Order: sequence, then C-alpha cells, then structure tokens
Amino acid sequence: MAKNFKLFFYFSTAFILVFIFDQGIKSLTLAGLRWQSEYLDLTYALNTGVAFSMLSFLEHYLKYFHLILIVLLFIYLLWQKTFLKTHILAFGMMLGAGTSNLFDRFMHGGVVDMFFWHKWFDFAIFNVADVMINISVILILTQEIFKKKEKNDRMD
Repeated sequence: MAKNFKLFFYFSTAFILVFIFDQGIKSLTLAGLRWQSEYLDLTYALNTGVAFSMLSFLEHYLKYFHLILIVLLFIYLLWQKTFLKTHILAFGMMLGAGTSNLFDRFMHGGVVDMFFWHKWFDFAIFNVADVMINISVILILTQEIFKKKEKNDRMD
C-alpha cells in the first residue's frame, strides 16, 4: 500500500508541477510578456489546431478529441499497470502537459503558444507543455531501450 501511495505521489507531483508551470508561463504570455533574442522569441499565438496548426478547421471539435485522447491514455495506463509504474514520472509529466493544453482549448478556444525558434530555420511556435510531452516520450523510449538492452545482455 505504501508503494502505491509513493507512486501516486510521484505521478501527482509531476502532473501538478508541469500543469502549474505551463499555465504560469501562459498567464505571463497572455498578460503581454514578450521577449526577443537571436535564437528564440517569447511571443503569443493561439493555436486552434494541433501540431503545426494542422486540423485548425476542426477547432470547435478538437477539444473533445483531445479530451477523449487523454481519457483513453489514462484508461490504457490503468489497464497496463506495470507500464504505468515503470514510467510513472514520464506519464505524470505527459498527462499534466496534455491536460494543460486541454484546459487552454476550453478556456481560450485554442492552445496558447509562445516560444518561437528562428535561428538557422523557422520552427513552429510551441509552449512548455509541448516540451514536457516530448521530454516524457524521450524518457519512456530511453528507459525502454535500456531495459531491452539490459535484458538482451543478461540472455547472452
């Protein structure tokens, strides 16, 4: 029981910290905070689509698709308890970030983005939640790759 509480604590802490940090930066952006540098600008864009503004013509329905996706991921993780326990921090980060972006869709009609990388190439405008989702995916993939390599080394 204590181990499950510990896992719940790690998941909840990651979830809440990512959500609050992302919403905090978004609040500053919505309040008018702007910054420019040679590499990166802090600006404001409301993304009514998904990555790279794709599917923006579905803006009124995307929040429901987004909600269904998060619920399905959560149900899958409850079903795959071992996979969830193995990657508890990464999934806490991922779901906190996804929920933060979903919150934006319901509150602002789209996702608040603010970081624009423009050195060497122009990249899409993104936010903290997008970065956290990518970091969580990298953590899961890295851990799975090393786990598989370790298993293969034991078999040799």
